[in-house]
Amino acid sequence: MVKKWPLACLRIKITLLSIRNTGSRFRRICEPRSSRSWRKSARPAEKLPFEDNSVDLITAFSAVHWFDIPCFIKEMDRILKPSGCFILCSNTLDMQWHYGDQSEKLTEIFKEVQAQLLPYTHERVKYILDDYKAIFDALPFQDKERITDIVDKVPKSVSELLGYLQSFSMYHCLLKAQPEEAKSLIQNTEQRILETMGVFSPETMLEIWIRQVCILGSKSCKK
Repeated sequence: MVKKWPLACLRIKITLLSIRNTGSRFRRICEPRSSRSWRKSARPAEKLPFEDNSVDLITAFSAVHWFDIPCFIKEMDRILKPSGCFILCSNTLDMQWHYGDQSEKLTEIFKEVQAQLLPYTHERVKYILDDYKAIFDALPFQDKERITDIVDKVPKSVSELLGYLQSFSMYHCLLKAQPEEAKSLIQNTEQRILETMGVFSPETMLEIWIRQVCILGSKSCKK
């Protein structure tokens, strides 16, 4: 039987960082945690609030490609302890939608949506499109590995899936440039998904397979 130890008992200190103040959502993440073990801060990723050689682990999910990467890497090297580790991950745009025997048709719908959004791709998404290879190559650490074949299988309702699509930076760019076209894209996509699945309720569940990329590594011990 595995015993669950409170973080405070293990003397682990965790800092949640956001590159901007995310308001109530950020507070909601932190509130249940012990203030002795958790703290939050909103500040640039390129200027981290830690002393040199003081951090055991750095993690970032769907974030690093938005940073000033050379500056962030310099900060990583500065704050990590010798043998300190890092995990840099992101969802990719390689996605499949699964529902019964309609998975192929549903995935084709996603590819068509993706094609419509592609002209609105932010330049920093290029790091995702190359599976974080440029970021991996830029890391000065000898002990590092890039994994590109992780598949996360996530159950979502149709409405949740549409919300996920609307979280894409590409969709935000389209919404800013062509608001009516963006709204129409979501409405049409919802209709096509429901018709393909043969259901009426947007709360119907399907499974989303999202390929992820992950960079793992550690800072060398200093003699």
